[in-house]
Amino acid sequence: MLNAPVGRRSASRGTRPGRAIGGKAFGNRPSGGIGGGMRKLLAALLFCLVPGSAGFPQAEVKVVATPVPLDPDDPARTTVGRLRYLGGWQLTSRQRDFGGYSALSVQGDRFLALSDTGHYLRFRIAAPGVVSDSRFGELPAFPGYEGRKGDRDSESMTIGPEGDVWVGFEYHNAILRYSPDLTLLQSIAFPPAMKDWSRNSGPEAMVRLAGGRFVVFAEGRAIAPHVHAALMFPGDPTKARNAPYQFGYRAPRDGYVPTDAAQLPDGRLVILHRRFGLLDGFSAIVGIADPARIAPGATLTSELVAELKPPLTVDNMEGIAATRDGDRTILWIISDDNRVPIERTLLLKFEL
Repeated sequence: MLNAPVGRRSASRGTRPGRAIGGKAFGNRPSGGIGGGMRKLLAALLFCLVPGSAGFPQAEVKVVATPVPLDPDDPARTTVGRLRYLGGWQLTSRQRDFGGYSALSVQGDRFLALSDTGHYLRFRIAAPGVVSDSRFGELPAFPGYEGRKGDRDSESMTIGPEGDVWVGFEYHNAILRYSPDLTLLQSIAFPPAMKDWSRNSGPEAMVRLAGGRFVVFAEGRAIAPHVHAALMFPGDPTKARNAPYQFGYRAPRDGYVPTDAAQLPDGRLVILHRRFGLLDGFSAIVGIADPARIAPGATLTSELVAELKPPLTVDNMEGIAATRDGDRTILWIISDDNRVPIERTLLLKFEL
């Protein structure tokens, strides 16, 4: 989510949950009222006694894809930096909670887009610009919470080989693990290493590496000028035994913040970044980094691959996914429209 005054952040206050215990249970820090704290504690205990917290059923939804050029001033243009533009679309729907997509996963022709309100959209693109099998759903809620915006601020997502889905939440700076169909909340953790991250710009990007480690990037936590805090977990971050170490991450250009990351087929990381300026609006850059260079206390940097800025088609780009098509590496990028009329939900396709 863009940290801009767009009227979407909740001003409500509540208790901040404690760390995970055994990958599921969690405690609560003192709140302003005994009743509220006791209610949340009881909800947490109930969460430990059931297989999982259930979500809402998926519903069909119609999504329309309208083609957009890479460069409106030069519709024939197909290259930017080291990327070749294969197509792009503005996605629209009459579903009231459509939009706000901050993370993306693509497997074959099947897409999963996660919004920053705890909603998600599954769909297929079997042919360019043809969206089908669109289904809309909502993640199971935090145990013991009352549906405040801060309790639904899902910003990052990564998927394991068995289909389990890990989601990073801002506000509480938590990581939750869901069943492959996103109907059951399986485990939850509030990593102590993330407790000082901003509620407004916490775990913005998360990626599970092929070997089972997890990398999490903070959007706003600076540990040095232009260096963002990042964590490397040795395994499932919702399990208390997998304590992370911290390293730093610096974008290819100052002023950009990481918004999503994915692992390329060759093992490298592709990292999406965003910048917003009052005069020039949104811009985005794509960088590539070698995860072998991640080490405790080190600062990881990425190599600039491409920059999307006006007059090119760009918006609040927040989600990226990498796939393989024969011998080609394909990048998909999606934008968060912040649910305001002047922004768009863009889905762009590039060859690296």
